[in-house]
Amino acid sequence: MQAPTLEKDMLMSTDRPPVPLFDLNRQWLEIKDDVHAAVERVFATQQFILGPEVAALEKECAEFLGIRRAIGVTSGTDALLAALMCLNVGPGDEVITTPFTFFASAGVIWRLRARPVFVDIDPRDYNMDPEALRAAITPRTRAIIPIHLFGQACDMDAIRQVAGDIPIVEDCCQSIGTRYNGVATGGLGVFGCFSFFPTKNLGAFGDGGLVTTNDEGLAERMIDMRVHGMRPRYVHHFVGGNFRLAAIQAAILRAKLPRLNGWIANRREGAAHYGRLFAEAGLLGVVRPPEELPGRGHTYHQYVARVEKRDALREFLSKQGLGTEVYYPIPLHLQTCFAELGYGEGSFPVSEQACRDVIALPIYPEVRADERERLVEGMRAFFKP
Repeated sequence: MQAPTLEKDMLMSTDRPPVPLFDLNRQWLEIKDDVHAAVERVFATQQFILGPEVAALEKECAEFLGIRRAIGVTSGTDALLAALMCLNVGPGDEVITTPFTFFASAGVIWRLRARPVFVDIDPRDYNMDPEALRAAITPRTRAIIPIHLFGQACDMDAIRQVAGDIPIVEDCCQSIGTRYNGVATGGLGVFGCFSFFPTKNLGAFGDGGLVTTNDEGLAERMIDMRVHGMRPRYVHHFVGGNFRLAAIQAAILRAKLPRLNGWIANRREGAAHYGRLFAEAGLLGVVRPPEELPGRGHTYHQYVARVEKRDALREFLSKQGLGTEVYYPIPLHLQTCFAELGYGEGSFPVSEQACRDVIALPIYPEVRADERERLVEGMRAFFKP
């Protein structure tokens, strides 16, 4: 009876270094020479907004994704906002999305004075349930925003079939490099919206975003949209926004893009390792690893499992210096700012249950095998003391 107690005491020791949920310093050591060169290239031109660096990034991203056009913008949030603005979404319109996601997916709808209409998620992948979508469509539905959450693509064939002629704006902020049956996310709707927030699989050194489309007309409208609806200079055909990507961010992203496939491979290897460790530790009854569905191309922006006693587990792991996070603790339909939409507890039970169960473990490309082992050791000590 002493061994489990001794093991638990050893795990609680503070002598071992912490395992962070995310550590950009490790990536910096790999890329710093290339980044310094890229930034110096921008300094030499003294052209800091749009310009040749942004144009080059757009071309390289379009080629990487296999999508006709890519337009750099200020952030993932602004990518979503500008996409809806290009579709003339406004007061009285409804836009359907899910409540288990980052706030921006619904916040951009609200900012245009349209109504976010939430539908529940598939418990297997946390993504939009196509049948729930079918029931939510009304004559006021102006667009649909499916979210490729945590890096796994939605069931886009089913969503497109249900959507019919309703425009689909893909939220790809967590799914760059993900391929749905071989086709990159961002090329499956009228627009794809990407984030380059520093923690993303491809992250800038600040905010940045990208909009993709295979429609040349929409691409040209987006180019004008990001500069206040202007073309040519000082001639404004509609009211757009200031959604211009900085040249320094584009140059940094260009330095990182050639490494993206390798980083995704590391994330996938880490996810497979977690699965083996959970099985070996006998934890599969109390831990449910993320499920990879056929053809969905999971790229593991986050490694999100379901666990019993989630909050107590996180507290236990934190005392050992083992980093975890919850994405997301409160579904959007229960956020105070959306109270007037009329939703309440029980409106979307699958999403609400996910908020109670999910836990994110370190999955960034530089996480070492021994660090993953320590995470699972800690979880075993909690569940099987």
